[in-house]
Amino acid sequence: MELLKKNIRMFAETEKVTDQITVEEDCIVPDSLPDAGKIVWKKAFIRMEEIQADEGRITLNGQLKVQILYLDDTSEHGLHQIEDTIPFQKMQMLGEQATKENTQIIWKLEDITVSMINSRKMGIHGLISFQFTVEESRDVQAVVEMHGVSDVSIRRKKMDLLELRHQKKDVFRIKENLTLPSNKPTISQILWDTMQLRGIEIRPSDGKLEIKGEMFLFLLYEGENAGIQWMESAVPFQGTLEYPQAQSDILCRAEVQMEHYKITPENDYDGEQRQILTEATLNLDIHLYEEESADILEDVYSPVKELLPVREEQVFESLLVKRNFRIKTKGRLKLGASQPRILQICSSVGEGSMDDIQVTEKGLVIEGAVLISTLYVSSDDRVPYAVLEDAIPFQQIVEVPGLNENSRYQVQNYVEQLSVNMLDSETLEASVTLSVDLFVVELHREACMTEVEMQEMDLKKLQDLPGIVGYMVQPEDTLWSIAKQYYTTPEKICELNQIEEKDVRPGMGLVIVKTVLSN
Repeated sequence: MELLKKNIRMFAETEKVTDQITVEEDCIVPDSLPDAGKIVWKKAFIRMEEIQADEGRITLNGQLKVQILYLDDTSEHGLHQIEDTIPFQKMQMLGEQATKENTQIIWKLEDITVSMINSRKMGIHGLISFQFTVEESRDVQAVVEMHGVSDVSIRRKKMDLLELRHQKKDVFRIKENLTLPSNKPTISQILWDTMQLRGIEIRPSDGKLEIKGEMFLFLLYEGENAGIQWMESAVPFQGTLEYPQAQSDILCRAEVQMEHYKITPENDYDGEQRQILTEATLNLDIHLYEEESADILEDVYSPVKELLPVREEQVFESLLVKRNFRIKTKGRLKLGASQPRILQICSSVGEGSMDDIQVTEKGLVIEGAVLISTLYVSSDDRVPYAVLEDAIPFQQIVEVPGLNENSRYQVQNYVEQLSVNMLDSETLEASVTLSVDLFVVELHREACMTEVEMQEMDLKKLQDLPGIVGYMVQPEDTLWSIAKQYYTTPEKICELNQIEEKDVRPGMGLVIVKTVLSN
């Protein structure tokens, strides 16, 4: 007896843990800068310096880099930026199978608060969330063919499988140059900047990954003899990563995190700072999958040999949906009673937050909010610049055929478009489009045949069976189960009764001849 087996490489989440830490520190205004009068804006990003794994314990060493824009307490109310870097460590115990390579870690700054303690000191309070997902790949050997046994009956099962072909963590670096518009004064000093990723697209091709998108840049700067200026610009980028396992017909799922960015003014040919160098580092967690249909053996028997299938329960995955869609929402942003009135909008940034995702009969219900921060020129000379921060909620129902409680999903979003307009001195209207990448798989357990043991037939058991019998089909019967019970084949039952397999139904009478007696 010869068994032909197919190697199926499967992927499964074996553990998922979420946790949070708080990061606190006092930030001192450098001696070279004037006293702080009022905090205008703040931003922060996380930079992971080191990830270690030892017997299931994951240790993260990182930094929270915080930048603060403030107005001084002089009569000019000038703008200044200060920075602070706060180190942190996070340790998480996972199962022994957790390693640096098979553990996906997503970190996110949930909240950052900066408060004035006095004119030379500010208090920083940050909340960082972590999600640890242990991802195990394993090889399953499933029997697909059987040879060397006469009169063997085989029942096959077709399975649509999602096979993990390769998994890799990588870094993609962006470096683009931008020229200051001709109607803008030359840069003397950058006071503030923001950068957001938009429209990220990753496509596998032969031997590489093609990556493209755009960085949306805002620059607040002091112009040469021109006071405070600002500009916004979309900076497209594209590039490739060498990836020998990539093919154009393969599926790619990638988690993307911007680790940090840097904006540097540079001299042009005339020696003026009118060139802007933009640099960013993206952390990529890449999974390559291939969809495949496999006909595996579900059951076997023979009227001349006793065949005993050996089965192991395995967890398989099949793809339900992989697609990109848009969520559009709009709303009004209102100033608080103590905030200065709006004179002119400078720039707005937004971030989509998926607060709750539920599997329902209608589909995947996604609820969240877009957090929007808008820098504006105020009508109050004592506070010439201020920031309005508010959120616009949204809900989206995504139809996913076959979605159930055993489904596993990944959702990633980017702000694709953000438009903020001034309605009056107290109210802004925002329109937002989120680009959402959705990846949903179904998990199902199958008793997979891995071996077949062959024994001689039990002669007494055979002798006790009648050589010919009239049988009434029961509701739970299949032609396969009837043939196996009486040591014959579905084909011979159909031939003897002059029927086709699709004609068999409960209540039908069949004539069955025990095949083994005729051999």
